[in-house]
Amino acid sequence: MLGKLGELNKGYNVLTEMTGQHKDMLMDIGIYKMAQGKEETLLDSSSETAILLLEGKVKLEWEGHSKEIQRQSLFEEEPWCLHVSKNVEVKITGLADSEVLIQKTDNEKEFSSKLYTPEDCQNTVAGEGVWEGTAQRVIRTIFDYNNAPYSNLVIGEVISYPGRWSSYPPHHHDQPEVYYYRFDKPQGFGCAMVGEDAYRVVDNSFITIPGELDHPQATAPGYAMYFCWMIRHLDNNPWTDRIMEEEHKWLLEPDAKIWPEK
Repeated sequence: MLGKLGELNKGYNVLTEMTGQHKDMLMDIGIYKMAQGKEETLLDSSSETAILLLEGKVKLEWEGHSKEIQRQSLFEEEPWCLHVSKNVEVKITGLADSEVLIQKTDNEKEFSSKLYTPEDCQNTVAGEGVWEGTAQRVIRTIFDYNNAPYSNLVIGEVISYPGRWSSYPPHHHDQPEVYYYRFDKPQGFGCAMVGEDAYRVVDNSFITIPGELDHPQATAPGYAMYFCWMIRHLDNNPWTDRIMEEEHKWLLEPDAKIWPEK
């Protein structure tokens, strides 16, 4: 399903809610639009929280730690993300006009807080050298089951080049996922497919992806597309890998030929 925020309002902008809209995503996701000098305090007695800086400059304070972080470009700069368990208070102070994405879900486990730096980010160029470069993109994984098995969440980012495909070959998984989009130009757009449905995605739009539906994406020529991808593990069924659609697996063969064959 497609959702469009339009221009962000000051304060908290809701994407999904565990007990409200898009509750089938099993996550609370939203974006704080903060003016310089604005403060927000986060504390949850039942949910873990990931705090991702989209743009601007903020000071994070938690458990006696303090860190000033900044990000001017989603497309050019790797992410900063603070991950805390329930019962950990985090204070966010805007040192400039800033936008901060919040991802939460319930988790009974308590774990050590972790500030993921740009150097911690797992960065992969996917689709390079195959299919004439039509699905080349950058996949950034901040944390997943491999490096945070105690978490019920996964969060990462994709930079999709103009005129290219991502989330490709088509794949699915049991766990629900949310994509949140930005473009390098305000008029940029792309196409998101969820199962049999297709949606025009624009700046500040998002899609909700139920489990078991494939979800390939395409970016319009001339525009670069960013999306934050967020997955919620299921009980006793964590997300660990993508399940490729059978009819498209041939694309992964080393000698796969596409038209026109050369």
